[in-house]
Amino acid sequence: MRSDPALGADTTVVLLLAGLIFLGALILGVWKYRQMMHSEKRAAHPYVDIAHRAALLYSFATLLIGVFVELSGWPTVVNFVAASVVILFFVAAIATYVYHGWQRDTDNQLRQPVRGTTAFMTALIVGEIGGVSVLLAGFVQAQLL
Repeated sequence: MRSDPALGADTTVVLLLAGLIFLGALILGVWKYRQMMHSEKRAAHPYVDIAHRAALLYSFATLLIGVFVELSGWPTVVNFVAASVVILFFVAAIATYVYHGWQRDTDNQLRQPVRGTTAFMTALIVGEIGGVSVLLAGFVQAQLL
């Protein structure tokens, strides 16, 4: 058994997700490398590149969310829901980039958006900014006030 203080369950889940997103980013890096090596221009499809970079950035952003979750003064359920919404949109964005990289159907998904793109982007904006705002407010409440 561990004798050191355990992290909260919400923090543990967020950190696990950060690790999984990071692992996914590393795997996407292999895909990007393979495309670069087999391309005459030595470049991956733009959305393969975007998926790889976004996953790397989102993995570290998820670590930051984990810190806010652990140090927040809000109840576990509030922290978990707020973090989950943000992380869900991170993963959805990466999945969209992977889809376009796999299909090689565009180099700009907003040039000819599909039905629901505006609604998804609005939900993403509200969900990510709202979720981070809740977690940041919980951090401020617990650590600074």
